[in-house]
Amino acid sequence: MAYKQLKLWFDEELAKMLADKIQPLHPDFNKRQFIQEVKKGVISLELKDRVELIADLLQQYISKDFESSWNLLEQILGEENEKETGMFTEGYWIMPMAKFVEKYGLEDFDISMKAIEEITKRNTGEYTIRPFIEKYPKRTMKKMLRWSKNKNKHVRRLATEGCRPKLPWASKLQIFIDDPSPILPILENLKDDNSKYVQKSVANNLNDILKNNYPVAIDILKEWTNQNSPPPRRWIIKHALRNQLKQKNPEALEIIKQLTSF
Repeated sequence: MAYKQLKLWFDEELAKMLADKIQPLHPDFNKRQFIQEVKKGVISLELKDRVELIADLLQQYISKDFESSWNLLEQILGEENEKETGMFTEGYWIMPMAKFVEKYGLEDFDISMKAIEEITKRNTGEYTIRPFIEKYPKRTMKKMLRWSKNKNKHVRRLATEGCRPKLPWASKLQIFIDDPSPILPILENLKDDNSKYVQKSVANNLNDILKNNYPVAIDILKEWTNQNSPPPRRWIIKHALRNQLKQKNPEALEIIKQLTSF
């Protein structure tokens, strides 16, 4: 199969896919015009802008009322993703729907939280959640703490990936660069998670914290390092310290030495 640049997946063909799913549930949906506007609008746009354009058109062609629109979109999400895969390998076509929630659901917290939870079971809500953290920090982090105990690995991953202080492709969360303490109970809940997908996210979150709040993160990693540390936690510790180990940080080297001695 020939390689297709990622942004080119968000095109007329994707618009047709969405329209075919929406129209049976919303007979007034102008399928032809929606597809034409996507086709015309994405030509000069890069990936993020293509995704946002489609989200804007969904809002324009379905309903101005967020709750009504989401009730419809939720019905086309399809089966949950059982694999441990990222946003560009499974359910990529859901990305405009995630952007739709991020952009138009900010005033509807409860509906949006349910929407994000369902989205992330199929694709990811790690970018969608960040404006909610900024607008409703305590309320959103309380929700994410509950998510960290969810039976679904994608939801548990969202609990830590969504609040990473320096998530790639996303604006940084200055609130957690200034004070990462709200993140720590989530990491504690996930330190022994059996899902490699979740483990990697916990490690990456700690790696982020090490960059701006080194004492906080290194103390956590020291505390986690003991003879009772199970294999998942050992992997998280090593992966979180990867950059520190490259720099031959003495504290990181000592943690690994202790870990391998048990």
